[in-house]
Amino acid sequence: MTEEAPISRIDSVSEEYESSDIEVMEGLDGVRIRPAMYIGSTDGHGLHHLVYEVVDNSIDEAMAGHCENIIVTLMKQGTVRVEDDGRGIPVGPHPKYKVPALEIVMTRLHAGGKFKKGSYKVSGGLHGVGVSVVNALSNWLEAQVTREGAVHVQRYEKGRVAGPMKVIGKAPMDVTGTVITFEPDDTVFTSLEFKFEVLEHRLRELAFLNRGVKITLLDEATGKKELFHYEGGLISFIDYIDRNRTPLIDTPIFLSGEREGVAIEIALEWTDGYTENIFTYANNINTTEGGTHLSGFKGALTRTFNDYARKADLLKKDQQLQGEDIREGITTVISVKVPEPQFEGQTKTKLGNSEVRGYVENFLNERLREYLEENPKDGEKILQKALQASQAREAARKARDLTRRKGLLEGSGLPGKLADCQSRDPAVSELYIVEGDSAGGSAKQGRNRANQAILPLRGKIINVEKSRLDKILSNNEIRSMITAMGCGIGDDFDVANLRYHKIIIMTDADVDGAHIRTLILTFFYRYMQDLITGGYLYIAQPPLYRLKKGKQEFYCFSDARKDELVESLGSHGLGIQRYKGLGEMNPGQLWETTMDPDSRTLLRVTVEDAVLADEMFTILMGDQVQPRKEFIETHAKEVTDLDI
Repeated sequence: MTEEAPISRIDSVSEEYESSDIEVMEGLDGVRIRPAMYIGSTDGHGLHHLVYEVVDNSIDEAMAGHCENIIVTLMKQGTVRVEDDGRGIPVGPHPKYKVPALEIVMTRLHAGGKFKKGSYKVSGGLHGVGVSVVNALSNWLEAQVTREGAVHVQRYEKGRVAGPMKVIGKAPMDVTGTVITFEPDDTVFTSLEFKFEVLEHRLRELAFLNRGVKITLLDEATGKKELFHYEGGLISFIDYIDRNRTPLIDTPIFLSGEREGVAIEIALEWTDGYTENIFTYANNINTTEGGTHLSGFKGALTRTFNDYARKADLLKKDQQLQGEDIREGITTVISVKVPEPQFEGQTKTKLGNSEVRGYVENFLNERLREYLEENPKDGEKILQKALQASQAREAARKARDLTRRKGLLEGSGLPGKLADCQSRDPAVSELYIVEGDSAGGSAKQGRNRANQAILPLRGKIINVEKSRLDKILSNNEIRSMITAMGCGIGDDFDVANLRYHKIIIMTDADVDGAHIRTLILTFFYRYMQDLITGGYLYIAQPPLYRLKKGKQEFYCFSDARKDELVESLGSHGLGIQRYKGLGEMNPGQLWETTMDPDSRTLLRVTVEDAVLADEMFTILMGDQVQPRKEFIETHAKEVTDLDI
């Protein structure tokens, strides 16, 4: 790791960025009343979103060619400082509002240079809520701007101006930058703990996507420091994602160019795995639902490889490779920079610009064809894998057809061990996937038959990380889950046909239970990810202990709670039962602690960071032994109570 450069630089400004470039769309009314509307939530997720909003401004300066260094510091007092060496927010009087432009930017929603054409060619923060919302949701915020030979400072409290902008010093004319320091409002957020690891993932991602920019993350309390700087850009990103996989080709393929003002970068490689890992970004925003750039990529990839395979005489007369055949084992990052992006929905997770599909498709057709012609050995390796995938897909199709004829993948032929619920309304229906027949029996007796269905699984399901779909479909437990849920798999998957809007994984609170839960989660993540992104997948939280003193009973879901109760109740005459399995609870206890909607705790499964999730499933369930060993050794000390 190298030291970061100081926050100073000579700015070669190609376009002026002045006070008159600041446009105001509306005020800050309502931000403090309904903060979740602007940052998604007021928990830890929303808290970290504040940092991202400030950093996005710095990244926009980097994309415009005016920023090289960004430093994010978690300060000991619980505050955060973000500094950059960009041009600095304009400080002159706004021509319309007659106050410093800095004050306008910090105190009014949708105020900034990004809304005026010419100030920024491309901006990721254009559809973000902006630094004004960070200001509104902070106890205090201080903005320090260096530009035009002076250092300017203004302080705000709960979004309001606390005093006039002041000049506190001089600076060389060629030194520019912005420093934003803020303390989140403790009356707004349920959590005030910034997590280094959470910020680390997003900042690393931004450094990959913006080749050459240096982003430093520093935690003053622990002294921990990381510098994210990747001259390789997306190639470095692919290397990072696939570091625990075995690639088919020596180096990732990297293609970059521009179509009609839209910058396109695509990096891709194939591994010996069976799942596809595609990560798409538009203006640095992770478009988890894809969009037009992804559609263009898929169309061009399928067409280009089929054309190449025919020219190489590797296909039979009427044979056609499907997109999923070619994408088996692929890892790719698609990044587009669009001058005027259109994102579908408030969450900005799907790119909607229709023209981008054609740009990406045309670009990839041309550039990938050139690559394959120049690197025929790589092309042959990829095609051989695609042909094997095609054969496996045909076997999987036959397996599906066979099970359909037997009624196993249709709603009319539900698995025999499923105890279905009476309701046919998916919105109120729940499916408990339960480990073992014993626990399944207790769950069937203790459930609410009106809306709770029980599906017991026998033993551990197949590890889908190491298997193709045809082999996966031959597993009875996997088939039972697919059949019970009713939404199909692969080409047949349609989340609209889901029979239950709560899929709840309920396993024992021991090592075997954790392994079974991980196997099930891996299956859902790799083959039914829409269940996760749609918020349908949950994990039940059975108690670890039952404490009994006289006629009183207490259930504890953590060791800390158990120790707390033992101390308050006293150990004399106190009975403590450690539940090692769900089957140890009778139906009444299982209902009361784990299945009753009025008293249970469910954890909703989310994919906050797709790259991190992919990494975890690859490490824990993949072929590479050494990364798994290192992960266990690193995190073993975090385990305080392990049942083997």
